[in-house]
Amino acid sequence: MTEPSAPGSSPTTDDALPESVAAVIGVPQYEGDAGFDAEMGYVWTSLASVENGNPLFWDADVAEALAGGPIAPPSMLSVWFRPHHWAPGATDNLVPLQVHFDLKEAFGLPEAVMTDNTITFGVPVRPGDRIRSRQVLRSVSPPKTTKLGAGRFWVIDVEYLNQRDELVGVETYTGFGYRRDGSS
Repeated sequence: MTEPSAPGSSPTTDDALPESVAAVIGVPQYEGDAGFDAEMGYVWTSLASVENGNPLFWDADVAEALAGGPIAPPSMLSVWFRPHHWAPGATDNLVPLQVHFDLKEAFGLPEAVMTDNTITFGVPVRPGDRIRSRQVLRSVSPPKTTKLGAGRFWVIDVEYLNQRDELVGVETYTGFGYRRDGSS
């Protein structure tokens, strides 16, 4: 059985990747920013929602002593790239982790789960930073069968950089796209 091919590509064997998928491994895609700067209002709202009273984020003197000034909690990394679902004049429906949805479509896999998420932190996010992200497909497995069904695993990095091109962090996601009926 052959896998679905992207328009303009040739059919592949069960283990081979469609040309359209192989061509984007290691290539940054979907670079953009959320359209707003990091600011303490977001930080304090996030901290209040989980009752995080760490003085590093609330006390300017502590922040100066420990971090050279105010910073956002590292756990807020993905906040700074999530575009609002609506903005005046916007015409696209934006979804986070678009590469994941591209892979589901390329392989005809209607179901998917994230099986792992790892975050590596770089320089801290500071008020006024404009964070941009880009998605990089790192790998796609040969077809696999699990208790969920038949499909493929893939690894996607979301790289975050500030306006000075400093790496703020990387979120690495492992996803599994599958069909419950057993056909990949």
